[in-house]
Amino acid sequence: MSIEDNTPEARPDHKHGPRHGRKRHLAAFTISAFAVLAIGAAGGATAMKLTQPSVEMAPLAPVVITSLKDSRSIVTIKGNVAEIYGNKFIVQDDSGRALIETGPAGDDGKLVAVGEPVSVQGRFDDGFLHASYIVHGDGKTDALRLPPGPRPHGGPMEEALRHMKP
Repeated sequence: MSIEDNTPEARPDHKHGPRHGRKRHLAAFTISAFAVLAIGAAGGATAMKLTQPSVEMAPLAPVVITSLKDSRSIVTIKGNVAEIYGNKFIVQDDSGRALIETGPAGDDGKLVAVGEPVSVQGRFDDGFLHASYIVHGDGKTDALRLPPGPRPHGGPMEEALRHMKP
């Protein structure tokens, strides 16, 4: 066999020259790297979705306002907005009226309108409903905050720690 017969053009298994093998390896490496990154991104997105708390409204039947008691349990009331005071408003049903506290979400006083029919869900404590969700007459739902957990049942030390700011 002569030197001329050993050129890449003369070998049948090497039709495109010596660089063709490197290009094929580079393409395989690029595709593999992309696949690994895509799988990692999909796995990370799935993990975030599974570990993130979901915002869901508990399906509670509305109760009449006069039945509200300071129990810190989640309740839903339904009525019409009677008055608005900044981040608070009054809901009135056939049995009575309740003061609703919306927190910072209602600071501008434009969360609801006087006369609007609403359903409000939250925790009733200290004489007013700490709203977590407001469902408007058109079905639009405003999530104001996640409802707080139950009060600690510990002694004075636990109560003092609960009121400390981090």
